Amino acid sequence: MSSMAYAAPRFWQRKHRLATTATLVVLFWAFAALLVASVDRTVAPISADGGAIAKIGVLILIAFAYIKLTAREATIDHALFVGFAWVALTIVTEMIITAITGRGWFLLLGPPSSSAFRYLMLFAWVSAPALFIHARS
Repeated sequence: MSSMAYAAPRFWQRKHRLATTATLVVLFWAFAALLVASVDRTVAPISADGGAIAKIGVLILIAFAYIKLTAREATIDHALFVGFAWVALTIVTEMIITAITGRGWFLLLGPPSSSAFRYLMLFAWVSAPALFIHARS
């Protein structure tokens, strides 16, 4: 009988526990939120349209990194769940900061006065992880 050595599966090939998946979702969301807020502070004052495009680009980039680094075999259900979790975290964050500061804080979703941009950002937060799914559910 011969013994064969099997390589351990790579990180993205493993089935993660719920706590690991939740932690990764929150960490990638936090990084995306920090980048979106910094884009809002740096690019948006120069060009509102450029800031909107840059924010969506950041979300797509972070979603790509999440899927490729942690969940290459993810299904569309998983990706949409991640997107909805990101939107929920974004809304809760904006509500908490608004309550703490006493004034409206709209860096992550955009101002309510621009409803088209706000809807576009909501759609981007939800759908960005699903753009990179190859597996079928």
